[in-house]
Amino acid sequence: MKFLKPTLERLSYAILLLIAVLILNFSMLHLAPGDIADTISQSMGGADAETMEQIRRDYGLDQPFIVQLGQYVWKVLHFDLGYSFFYNQPVTTLILAKLPATLLLVITSQVVALVVGVLLGVYSARKPNGLASHFVTLVALFGYAAPVFWTGLLLLIAFSLKIPLFPVAGMIDVTVEGGFFAKAFDIARHMVLPVIALSSIFFALYSRLCRASMMEVLGSDYIRTAKAKGLSESKIVLKHALKNSLSPVVTLAGLQFSAVISGAVLVEAVFSWPGLGTLAFSAIIERDTPTILGILFFSALVVIVGNLLTDLVLRLIDPRIRRKG
Repeated sequence: MKFLKPTLERLSYAILLLIAVLILNFSMLHLAPGDIADTISQSMGGADAETMEQIRRDYGLDQPFIVQLGQYVWKVLHFDLGYSFFYNQPVTTLILAKLPATLLLVITSQVVALVVGVLLGVYSARKPNGLASHFVTLVALFGYAAPVFWTGLLLLIAFSLKIPLFPVAGMIDVTVEGGFFAKAFDIARHMVLPVIALSSIFFALYSRLCRASMMEVLGSDYIRTAKAKGLSESKIVLKHALKNSLSPVVTLAGLQFSAVISGAVLVEAVFSWPGLGTLAFSAIIERDTPTILGILFFSALVVIVGNLLTDLVLRLIDPRIRRKG
């Protein structure tokens, strides 16, 4: 019961936050110059005033702002994200078709960044003055300083011109024949460069934070007591120190989830990854407002769910948080 009550409270806050994001996104796009009617008329080669008014009536743009906002929020609450005039499909269908590719890239990059960052952070904390620790620090600083799109461009140039080991565009090769494992291996090869580019900045954050947290924990009294009892160093690190030093890393991972989503948009554009980032880029160019709003809604939903899961994971790994709850 103690675990259920705070979870329900955070879930209610998440729903209110999601509604606030819906209102904010719709208001910002409404304040932007131009609308769907302008884009449609441009694609038609021009239109007279009567045709423009008819287009605005068809899309409900002739209604007052508060009416448009209320209709939009009501539709979203009924799982209706509108209709894309550019793709001639429901926005929900478009997003669901592109969402798996983005989630695959984002989740894989986050897992890789966490695993590599924690391992390097633990190794650096055990030997903070060693040559390997300084090298890890140098790599982490480079990964943190370099923008993801710049890292992606460097990888694209290197592996398209100099070292053609991995594919540099797309998600699958249509010429690949075989069963499930052949196609899965092909997707994995296409993922290597985008995952490296997207996870580079985050593994730098996680490794530095894990190193600092681990060094603080290793200097604690109970660690010295464990050493006095004759426990091996590996057992002390894995059983006692690592679990207590993971809380700030997991918290940061949850807070950085929105940055991973935004970074995925840039990485998808560089590597032509067929996900929400590519769809968002096309929708912005074509002023496809329903699609843009739908992508913003799904991005906010993924971030909020990621933060909720982070809170649950923290309660599972840290008993102090459970007692406070």
